[in-house]
Amino acid sequence: MNNPLDNLFSEDMMGSSEMFPIISLDERLSELNINSGDILPILPLRNMVLYPGVLLPVSVARSKSLKLVRHANENDLMIGVCSQLDKKLDDPTIDQLFTMGTLAQVVRILEMPDNTTTVILEGKRRFYLGEQESSKPFMKARVNLVDDILPDTNDGLFMALVSSIKDLAINIINDSGAISPEMAFAIRNIENPIFLINYVCVNFGLNVTEKQRLLEINEIMDRGYQLLELLNKESQLLEIKMSIQNKAKEGIDQQQREYFLQQQMKTIQNELGGNSPEMDVADFKERIKTKKWGESTAKVFEKELKKLERMSQHSPDYSTQLNYIETMLDLPWNEYTKDNFNLKNAKKVLDKDHFGIELVKDRILEHLAVLKLKGDMKSPIICLYGPPGVGKTSLGKSIASALNRKYVRFSLGGLHDEAEIRGHRRTYIGALPGRIIQNIQKAESSNPVFVLDEIDKITTDYKGDPSSALLEVLDPEQNNAFHDNYLDVDFDLSKVLFIATANNLSTIPRPLLDRMELIEVSGYTQEEKIEIAHRHLISKELENHGLKNSEFVLNKSIINQVIESYTRESGVRELNRRIAALMRKVAKRVATNEKYKVELTSDDIKTYLGAARYSRDKYQGNDYPGVVTGLAWTQVGGEILFIESSLSKSKSPRLTLTGNLGDVMKESAMLALEYIKSHADILGIDSQLFEDWNVHIHVPEGAIPKDGPSAGITMTTALVSAFTKRKVRKNLAMTGEITLRGKVLPVGGIKEKILAAKRSGITDIILCVDNNKDIDEIKPVYLKGLKFHYVNDIMEVINFALLK
Repeated sequence: MNNPLDNLFSEDMMGSSEMFPIISLDERLSELNINSGDILPILPLRNMVLYPGVLLPVSVARSKSLKLVRHANENDLMIGVCSQLDKKLDDPTIDQLFTMGTLAQVVRILEMPDNTTTVILEGKRRFYLGEQESSKPFMKARVNLVDDILPDTNDGLFMALVSSIKDLAINIINDSGAISPEMAFAIRNIENPIFLINYVCVNFGLNVTEKQRLLEINEIMDRGYQLLELLNKESQLLEIKMSIQNKAKEGIDQQQREYFLQQQMKTIQNELGGNSPEMDVADFKERIKTKKWGESTAKVFEKELKKLERMSQHSPDYSTQLNYIETMLDLPWNEYTKDNFNLKNAKKVLDKDHFGIELVKDRILEHLAVLKLKGDMKSPIICLYGPPGVGKTSLGKSIASALNRKYVRFSLGGLHDEAEIRGHRRTYIGALPGRIIQNIQKAESSNPVFVLDEIDKITTDYKGDPSSALLEVLDPEQNNAFHDNYLDVDFDLSKVLFIATANNLSTIPRPLLDRMELIEVSGYTQEEKIEIAHRHLISKELENHGLKNSEFVLNKSIINQVIESYTRESGVRELNRRIAALMRKVAKRVATNEKYKVELTSDDIKTYLGAARYSRDKYQGNDYPGVVTGLAWTQVGGEILFIESSLSKSKSPRLTLTGNLGDVMKESAMLALEYIKSHADILGIDSQLFEDWNVHIHVPEGAIPKDGPSAGITMTTALVSAFTKRKVRKNLAMTGEITLRGKVLPVGGIKEKILAAKRSGITDIILCVDNNKDIDEIKPVYLKGLKFHYVNDIMEVINFALLK
């Protein structure tokens, strides 16, 4: 027997001509021609239990069972029906059946259209299963009849119990869609209370164990109570199911509504040519395949993408999440441009764009050479410092071109918010990644040349300290895992070539300064400015002004005049502006067809640019004792400096210093006078002069502040010349610091000072011996016509500088 039908049998099963009652109409169940100890055929049932007074359709398939029911039907015999302990058994023994069963009569055998056989059994009376008598052709065993203990039919409690069972059963049928509604009609029309209890036991969703347990209860009252308890549990479970289903239905209705609206919006978007969220997500998943990020980054991205898929397009966080996903995908994770390892080409590019600054060029070429040999290395953090206009920023672009890398620039001037470096957390409205990550995204490469412009002009306020945030960026040991607050994952900056620029190192915090390789980009000499103008500026401005080479010519002597008379700077910005002004004048004449000189002369410069704005000091000869030519360094280059000294009679002698001198320069003058006093005899000076004469030292151009120790030997020589009336050697200049013992110490700015001396017609220069190394770094072409005299002591200076 398999696939039993434990509910009502339908017209399809019974045939449309006749309906079998589900409750036996014969209520005389006790009047059976069967006694305890009789031997009856035993029919095993799978997954169903038969009760007295109930009709049960059973599908029969086993050969023994078919023989049994046909034999009983043909001979009008009663059979015993018992449920199997294990429904999977095909040929159970008597020990594998429940011990209590029900006497049954075969009402009808139906041959179904699908070639199966269905038997209608009518339950009569309960029995206990005795010993087995035979197993062939089917099982036979002795049966011991069991009587039901019936309640008093006038017992009001029993009638109330039956009524409760009936009402509860009908409610369950009405609330449950799994039970046929015809069953409620049947229950309402069952008048026998015992049959009602048995019918509910058979036809409700109880498992075999529960049905068998109820069958084995002798007292009908007790069986009713147990059934009511099970029905109450079923009713409560049904209420919970209905509550869940109602909530789910409400949720589904809302989801269906949202889905319908979203589908409409999607259709509208498609008509307008827009992208739907599903298309965006599909596009993102396709772009993931090309990304070279690490496993940890991939996990974070997958998580964030799933979060985006779960979000409604109308959620306020949707656009934030979408922007984050797009930012992650737009970043060049481990994507690098291929460096050009042709060192000759790199040098050619650097020389083409910038004249001079050899130290910086050599450092870049060294890095490229190591990269070529090793194949992989951490990029250096370079800081170029020097005066404005010397090409520090534009040098970064030339380096990128020489290395064949992308170029990005980030101006730090006035930056005061730490979030500009590290980005904002996504919890903030309008959050963005920091400028470092933004520029990497713009470069589309993880190894660009990154210029951090004006790093000395970062400010600090209540929003944080950006310079401290830069410590992580500019530390080669840390920037391989740079953490941006917006991305919230590490990004590798170790292959980025950072180049910082600054004008003043004193404003850069010490920890930040310690992380950078400092390279000074000093101001250009006049000769270098002439070459820069001749090679770069004129050709650039010709293009900017639409002029041809044949329409504008500026030779080097005229360029020199423009530099000397109209500019005063370390770089070439002002010179560029002056050349542009000249070209505008020429462009006007070309446009109006006026006649003009293609090759500009000195007079043309005065006509176009007006009177000279600046003048340089020129060597004034050696006609007066007490006047000595010194050399000075300024931010705009070198200058010659005249130290004038004079003596005047006085009853209270004193040292007077004029010319807007700084403290260090004043100290140098006092040192010089004290040295002369202590060595008066050696110098041939009468000591009485110091008691009767005032000493006055003046440095011309008093509006310009002057300071520094480099005029020490110049002041000493000027005072000795004034006291001894010995003139100074012609075309001589000097620079150096003096000590109280007369030792000459080295000073800086030698290159600029020497070029200033050469421009002024100086032929002999006195320097400290230790400054000889600075001369070796200057190109020989700038030293032509100059003779250097190296000294250790001030006496050597005086003996050479002063005539007999």
